[in-house]
Amino acid sequence: MVRDRIVRLYEVGGPEVLRLEAVPPEAPRAGEVRLRVHAIGLNNSEAQYRRGEYPLRDTTFPTRLGRECSGIVEALGEGVTSVSVGDVVSTIPAFDIQRGGVYGEWAVVPAGVLVSVPDGLSHLEAAAAWQQYLTAYGPLIEHSTLRPGDTVLITAASSSVGRGAIQMARLLGCRVIAATRNPAKRDLLLASGAHHVVVTDEEDLASRVSAITDGKGFRVALDPIAGPGLRTLAEAAGHQATIFEYGQLSRDPAPFPLLDVLRKSLSIRGYTLWEITLDAARRRRAVDFISGHLARGTLRPAIDRVFRLDDIVEAHRYIESGRQTGKIVIDVAGDSDGERQPRSP
Repeated sequence: MVRDRIVRLYEVGGPEVLRLEAVPPEAPRAGEVRLRVHAIGLNNSEAQYRRGEYPLRDTTFPTRLGRECSGIVEALGEGVTSVSVGDVVSTIPAFDIQRGGVYGEWAVVPAGVLVSVPDGLSHLEAAAAWQQYLTAYGPLIEHSTLRPGDTVLITAASSSVGRGAIQMARLLGCRVIAATRNPAKRDLLLASGAHHVVVTDEEDLASRVSAITDGKGFRVALDPIAGPGLRTLAEAAGHQATIFEYGQLSRDPAPFPLLDVLRKSLSIRGYTLWEITLDAARRRRAVDFISGHLARGTLRPAIDRVFRLDDIVEAHRYIESGRQTGKIVIDVAGDSDGERQPRSP
């Protein structure tokens, strides 16, 4: 029996505003594809959207939510030739969620955002891959010239983006320093590939980075936190280093570290994955790179916990708890045989 439930949002607020409703599948328009969704990858930006803290841009309610899923193509809109009914695909997060949101058992998305799922990658892994690796790809590859032996600092390192960035930096031959507030996450981050872990609630980040790098500092930092910690990052940076700010998890102001910027010729750069996904040439390069490594198994999404679609509210509570150590995935089609517990890295 075909199930037709989707998640809709009628107002901003806490996780409880997410409503699971039965809605008949829509026919895809020209250039669109309808998917039978198997798994959904959750992202912090979706919790921000739900709370009204993410730019809504002319959103009308009710609206759908989510840009990252895997599934089976079940209907094609006019003019679509890039995929066929029955293809196993996942979505690149590069489309408007008002119509194309993927939270649910079906979704209608632009055909251009679909990529084939490599052999050996599960639906759960395919739904967990693209936002984390695309976010890391820009700072580490598209916008940097990292060389083997360079030091990369990754803050909030136990997040899905953080763990994806650790993998990608290791592919480049870089030395990886992972920063986390929680000492319980030290062993997991070392097992995930970090060469060094700094527990910032117990250790001074700038001093540790200086000791690890013999005073040279890091070359590139990926930071979704900002706030007062930006000053510490500038202190830990090496000469002509770049600090990529791709979020604002801290609610506190971020003082601009002018003296370190001048003294070290630093670059502090704002970054979002839209720089990659909305630029055709960059997106093509990123998809080729990431798909190739997913197929070879040299990139493998780390899944923290799997929820059912019925538990979407609880899944959003969990993503806001900050306890996750990797990707949170919604198993829509039962591909995980009901497993809902944290998985090993």
